[in-house]
Amino acid sequence: MKLFRTPFFRIKEGKKIIEVRLYDEKRQKIKLDDIIEFSLIENPDEKISVKIIGLSRFKTFNELYSSFDYKKFGHSEGTTLEKQMKDIKECYSKEKELKYGVIGIHIELIK
Repeated sequence: MKLFRTPFFRIKEGKKIIEVRLYDEKRQKIKLDDIIEFSLIENPDEKISVKIIGLSRFKTFNELYSSFDYKKFGHSEGTTLEKQMKDIKECYSKEKELKYGVIGIHIELIK
């Protein structure tokens, strides 16, 4: 999976432990203990690997974000639910969110 710079380095630094995605066909195949390799969009040769230690399915991003502390998503101090929702809407349309639902992928960095 590909990541932008900020989430990539937050995972690498151990600050982000839940990755948020649509529960589309690709994500429906993942399961506990799978290994995911994330690559940096700006430099695909830079990669990190994580182990899936939990999966949390929800109908909406609002439900997902409301169920966990913002710090687990690697968000900075004081991040509000409104800010989280604004940011995720830049990546995913409401139509796709309603079509697929969403998933929180709980991860553990592999050193």
